[in-house]
Amino acid sequence: MSATAGVATTSMSSYAILGCGSVGHAVAEELVSQGKDVLIVDRDESRVEALRDQDLNAQVADIRSSEVAEMVAERDVVLIMADDVETNKEALSNVRERDGDQFVVVRASDPITGDELVELGADVAINPSEVIAESALRALESGELEHNATRLAEIIEGTGERMAILTHDNPDPDSIASATALQAITEHLGVEADIIYLGDIGHQENRAFANLLEIDLIPFDDVEDLEEEYDTVALVDYAKAGEAPIDFPVDVLIDHREVDSDYEAEFLDVRPSMSSTSTIMTKYVQEFDMNLDEEVATALLYGIRAETLDFKQETSPADLTAAAYLYPFANHDTLEQVESPSMSPETLDVLAEAITNREVQGSHLVSDAGFIRDREALAQAASHLLNLEGITTSAVFGIGDDTIYLAARSKDIRLNIGRVLEEAFSDIGEAVGHSTQASAEIPLGIFTGIETGDENRDLLLELTENAVKRKLFDAMGVDGGDGNGS
Repeated sequence: MSATAGVATTSMSSYAILGCGSVGHAVAEELVSQGKDVLIVDRDESRVEALRDQDLNAQVADIRSSEVAEMVAERDVVLIMADDVETNKEALSNVRERDGDQFVVVRASDPITGDELVELGADVAINPSEVIAESALRALESGELEHNATRLAEIIEGTGERMAILTHDNPDPDSIASATALQAITEHLGVEADIIYLGDIGHQENRAFANLLEIDLIPFDDVEDLEEEYDTVALVDYAKAGEAPIDFPVDVLIDHREVDSDYEAEFLDVRPSMSSTSTIMTKYVQEFDMNLDEEVATALLYGIRAETLDFKQETSPADLTAAAYLYPFANHDTLEQVESPSMSPETLDVLAEAITNREVQGSHLVSDAGFIRDREALAQAASHLLNLEGITTSAVFGIGDDTIYLAARSKDIRLNIGRVLEEAFSDIGEAVGHSTQASAEIPLGIFTGIETGDENRDLLLELTENAVKRKLFDAMGVDGGDGNGS
């Protein structure tokens, strides 16, 4: 479908349909059923008589004539629906020659003729075959979702009384929100569920997110025997590049990323076309027709916003429709608190060090935060530095526990920062992430070959800074040899 900047307004109330074949007839019936004032013009006398027999306002005329343009001049919307494109072009030209401000919709036969009709003045050009295909795909998606929801309910209700819902390592908002939604669905079906996370919840925004919404999260290390304590295991937003596979059976797996490991889950729903797992879980919440709790709606909305950088990157139509559904139910005061958490002294120190030591090549920034105590402060520093003017990619690294930790953020649509870190460090450490955010861990000895200690601190910083910056800039495709600190 092609369209110009013209937009129909809600004040439009009178319509003209020029050419009333099967498509025009269907449109006319729908508009009349909505109480609209509709005039139909068609050159086939017998067709016009049949329309009049149905109490429709129809006139006989050749829609290519200038008289027809005069006849419909007072109509707010003109729909030119003949099945012959050349006829539609002539009718459109006549309507536009009057220099009116009518909103005009024209039937096309393919994308090329659609573009031609827009150039001639159509506000919208419709290709019926595309409309039918889109309708079929929506029906297929709806049917598939209904089938999947039924299967998911069967598994949850039929396998026991307790479910373990696992997030990915060091869970982000999308992972936490998706798990929260599945927990709500599970409890809606009368089954108890716990959310279990691996790693740490270190980022201040993520901690604020869980605390403000009172989301109960259980560390994996606090579970003595997962297979003994739970009847069903679900992985939600678990897959990440480099994520280690778990060594116990999985019953449910829902994700928006392809899963590298071969989990033989009884229920599998992986949709790379979605930008967030929170979007997928919103669809399930709607399908189960639940009374949506404010906490769940707020969590899901934040999960979608965080994964799409507040709808600025990798946003699909499904993400937007899911967010629109969630918006009225969410607590926006809580969202504001989550997005503006207080900054710890450690984070402030790391950010100050990263600002001082930043090196910029083009729109890419890499910085060394020195020795750190809180690795999650690196992610916050990278997020803050990404807001600097002219910066599209930021990476901040520091040394802690004999390991070099690195966090990166990107809003450059040409650059997948997850792949950049994997290319740079996967052979000497572990890199995980996707196109907008990623992290890496590199054993310190890989670079230095010397032991840590107070006497070696300056040497360690110098060696790691040079090595990490060089590998990162090389992987980004820029020269990291002679950077500047601007």
